[in-house]
Amino acid sequence: MAINDLATPFPLVDADPHAARVIKYFRGSDYALWATGTAAAPAAVYAFEMADPSKLGRVGLRPTLRLATWLGFAGGFLLAYQSSTLRLWGWTENALEQKRDLADLSALAAQGKPLYGETDLPEYVQGVAHRNSQWSQLKFGVLPWFNFVNHNHHGVDTAKYGVKSESSE
Repeated sequence: MAINDLATPFPLVDADPHAARVIKYFRGSDYALWATGTAAAPAAVYAFEMADPSKLGRVGLRPTLRLATWLGFAGGFLLAYQSSTLRLWGWTENALEQKRDLADLSALAAQGKPLYGETDLPEYVQGVAHRNSQWSQLKFGVLPWFNFVNHNHHGVDTAKYGVKSESSE
């Protein structure tokens, strides 16, 4: 069974990207989304406080605003992470990611390093990690789950990076 056998409007860059790779491929718009989420949450709490005061006063409002800021920070990060992932999946425009992916992984292939990192985990455990994390970015509202395992289940043909397949040797 193919890893990401969907017809996407843009080319697939990585069907199950490592968390570090998703963050590495953040664009300025992702950081802006993250910052907006961070600022919007306490702003909304403050606006609600002005519209319908809770009579906590400034001292009582501080912990609420701190919590709202933290939640906005976390929520903004998850939105930015999901936005970056959608580009790697080919669901949204990803021309920059395609160029960067080709440059990054071609350089690793030229150096003889593994394209998707080294791991000591058995193949079965890598497969389990892949199956648990593949679509997790769509379920952030239920359980934030990230791929922290290096594995070779990425749904792309590695020959485009200059890697010879085992069958061609």
